[in-house]
Amino acid sequence: MAVLKVLNNEMSRQEIQVALDLLDRKNFRTNYLNPALVIKVVEMTIPNKPNSKLQKYKRSVLGEKLITELKG
Repeated sequence: MAVLKVLNNEMSRQEIQVALDLLDRKNFRTNYLNPALVIKVVEMTIPNKPNSKLQKYKRSVLGEKLITELKG
């Protein structure tokens, strides 16, 4: 949920990590980004190239729905 709350439009891994004030890249990927991708609340903008330096992340339709429900 933390990733969803800070995710605005499309953001890089580093931008999300800074917004969450997390320094360790491995910890961020393991505990925040990968779980969000697995449950499909966050999606990659370039899904066929997950390691691209241009990779960004955005809320999925499900992620948008969850945020809307939490705000409402």
